Order: sequence, then structure tokens, then C-alpha cells
Amino acid sequence: MDRKVTQQHRSLPLSTPTDLGENATRDVAAALTALLADVFALYLKTKNFHWHVSGPHFRDYHLMLDEQGAQIFAMTDDIAERARKIGGPTLKSIGHAARLQRILDNDAAFVTPQNMLSELRDDNKQLVGILRQLHELTSSYNDHATTSLIENWIDEAELRIWFLFESTRAESSLL
Repeated sequence: MDRKVTQQHRSLPLSTPTDLGENATRDVAAALTALLADVFALYLKTKNFHWHVSGPHFRDYHLMLDEQGAQIFAMTDDIAERARKIGGPTLKSIGHAARLQRILDNDAAFVTPQNMLSELRDDNKQLVGILRQLHELTSSYNDHATTSLIENWIDEAELRIWFLFESTRAESSLL
């Protein structure tokens, strides 16, 4: 391709045909893009803790965080492709994700296993809150496909919260 044709292709819109309408496309795609940034942040934090966990429950925590990381990562393509299916854009770079993420990073040199699990529990609770808000938005636009995906993601996040909660309960609280 010559340079002129390449430049013309770069200026073409990414719009995809949809019956959702311009406002729905704009609002839902933007919310999905912010969600994607949060999911990537949670994924990386989960993997960070998976790589750095230590202590007497190392194997159990290491395996649990690996499973949770895989589940979280599995969401990313569905989120991005849903934004594109309805005609919107999505994340383009790590910097773009960093500007949008609401789930905070943890760059500490050392975090105790209990603090890791508690932080991830709270981050997953935050993610559920974000998902519930997005559910309201997609429902208001009758975007049933996105709403259905969100319901599954809420269920998965609630399962992660449960496992993380149970893993952080003190032995004395079980007596």
C-alpha cells in the first residue's frame, strides 16, 4: 500500500453497526473501557501477589491466586470485544489504562499474605460495585448482551470475595 492509502485507512472511523443508538454506544463503550482498565489492574495485582506470596500457606494461596488471576484475565477480551461490537473504542495502551483505573496498584516491596488476601478481597468488592453500576447503565439502554455478561462477572467476583474472605478469617473466629 502506498502512504496516501495507509493514511486514509488510519482516519476511517471504527464504528460498528448496532441498534443501540449513539448515546448508548458512547456511554456503554466508555464504561466498558474503564472497567477493562480496572480488570487489568486487578489482574496484575493478583498476579503480583501470586508471585510474591510467602509463608506457611504458600501453596494454597499461590494456587488460589493463580486460579483467580486466570479468571480475571479471561474477562479482558470479552470486555474489549463487547465495546467494539457495539461500535465503541477501547483501551489502546498501558498509559490509557493507568489514566482510567480506579482499582489501586500495590507496589510495596513486601506485603504479608493476610494483607494481600484482604486487599484483593476489598478490590474485588470494589469491582462488584463498579459492575453493579455498569449493570444499571446497560439495563437502562436495553443492552441485554452486555447486561448478561456483567451478571456472570458479578457472580465470579463474588466467588473470589468469598474465597478470599474465608482465607483471611482468623482461627479464633471459627471457634
